[in-house]
Amino acid sequence: MVTGICDSEGETMGGSGPSRRRGAELERAILDAAWDQLVAEGYGRFTIEAVAARARTSKPVLYRRWRTREELFRATIRHRGAAHVQPVPDTGGVRGDLLAVLRGANSGRSNVTALLSVLVTSNFEDIGMSPSELRAELIGDRATSVDLILDRARKRGEVDAAKLTPRIADLPFALLRHEFFMTFRPVPEEVLTEIVDEIFLPLVVPDEAQ
Repeated sequence: MVTGICDSEGETMGGSGPSRRRGAELERAILDAAWDQLVAEGYGRFTIEAVAARARTSKPVLYRRWRTREELFRATIRHRGAAHVQPVPDTGGVRGDLLAVLRGANSGRSNVTALLSVLVTSNFEDIGMSPSELRAELIGDRATSVDLILDRARKRGEVDAAKLTPRIADLPFALLRHEFFMTFRPVPEEVLTEIVDEIFLPLVVPDEAQ
């Protein structure tokens, strides 16, 4: 039995014999492998050769789709963001919803935490993108979980729409990112609760509710 990697488009060899992945299936497999390579080894070892090996395909297969590793990197971030959209929590109240989404983002399994981990171990000049640009690639044109949560809260009268400036609306995640960058560790539960209860909600609840 021949084993190894074949240079023909989409053909791979495994222990059970040859199989073929083509088109969208092949591209998904490559981008999934690219994300795994990025998280496991960081941007410094995010190369066409490394991704091809992890995807069990050949470098020419990748170069036919992405001319540089920078193009592959952007495609990987966009793919991960679109393919792993988490359900928006609906606990019945803005406090519970915000805590649920912060806990999800704080998880080591989340896209956010994985991408932050890559950033803190990489040189921004090598990546060629700022953290905000990376976030934009990850989210794409979708509304964020916090956007949807706060929109529901407005309709329920839990928050004052006039107080929700873009910067204040982003505050829970901005504080989460700050805590992560300061410690490189998941944020403790008591800090998540403090962010919601003592910092964010007092800024946005209607005056009559205070």
